[in-house]
Amino acid sequence: MTTTDRAAARTSTTRFPVTVDAALRASGWQPGRWDIKQAEQWADILREHTTPAGHRHTVFPAAVEVWAEFGGLTLTPAGPGRQIAPETLRFDPLCGLHLARTLGDLGRALDTELCALGEETETQALLAIDTEGRVYALDHSGDWYLGSDIDAALDTLLSGATPVRLTTA
Repeated sequence: MTTTDRAAARTSTTRFPVTVDAALRASGWQPGRWDIKQAEQWADILREHTTPAGHRHTVFPAAVEVWAEFGGLTLTPAGPGRQIAPETLRFDPLCGLHLARTLGDLGRALDTELCALGEETETQALLAIDTEGRVYALDHSGDWYLGSDIDAALDTLLSGATPVRLTTA
């Protein structure tokens, strides 16, 4: 969905389309929500964690900002999806605590770094963000591009739009 399409779909008082805004507000989110203390705690836990094979997480501002605004929330979509079933999302980066190598490998393939945001609760797909703020999902069926920023990713996931599959081609 392009920026123009998102703007046309938006009739709420926030920066989000109505379906996203409704799910956010039902989860307890409000404009201006900012829990930096929790975000910093998650950052410390991820930075300190080393896998048995020696892999470490990278933490950067784009991830911390999303955690501060959405961390701890579970977003449940309302209604059917546009092309696929919309996803319930849980924003907790510790869902990816033991996936430092996986995030590192995909980050290298994309020529960036990735950090966990949370998960799709039904499929347990890991949600991740890169240093530029682009959002991805990693699951048993592949790796997916969800949007150029968290707003676009939320629209993709909560509206049931088909994400773009990452390929090596």
